[in-house]
Amino acid sequence: MKSMLRPVLVLFIALTVLTGIVYPVAITGIGKLLFPDQVAGSLVRRDGVVVGSSLIGQSFQDPKYFWSRPSATAPLPYDATASAGSNLGPTNPALFDAVKARIAALHAADPLNAAPIPVDLVTSSASGLDPDISPAAALYQVARVARARHLDPEQLRQRVLAAVEQPQWHLFGEARVNVLLLNLALDRAQ
Repeated sequence: MKSMLRPVLVLFIALTVLTGIVYPVAITGIGKLLFPDQVAGSLVRRDGVVVGSSLIGQSFQDPKYFWSRPSATAPLPYDATASAGSNLGPTNPALFDAVKARIAALHAADPLNAAPIPVDLVTSSASGLDPDISPAAALYQVARVARARHLDPEQLRQRVLAAVEQPQWHLFGEARVNVLLLNLALDRAQ
């Protein structure tokens, strides 16, 4: 038994050092060399101050801003430490009530908008942290944001279209608009 214990312990310690220290340090070092922005969290700065990450959604309530997709994290919205979907199925009355309340809030914020509401403005993503909305969801909000910022709606529409990020290599994913980056660009322009 003693003769078996020593090799097992040596292997355990060697693998722990290799997979718990050497590998993470090496991968982090390579990441910092090749992708420094991503390894640092894809932080977005305004005037040298971190205002968010391009990978995590933020809550915008002011009518002059484009609004993000609803967050499913609790107790605070867009809490990266509590990433989770709502796990509410399509027949769950709680999901129905939440969507109905979000539709009412969108109509209250822009009562003249009779366009169909894009689904991503009333449902949360699987992580609850999605920083992006569909181009349709951004375009749906143009009239409200233009009124609040005293901008020409057509010019704002063109800015939104310019902010659309295409799928990776035009193959993977969907076209999307990063809400934080769009709102910061609008703030800089005014």
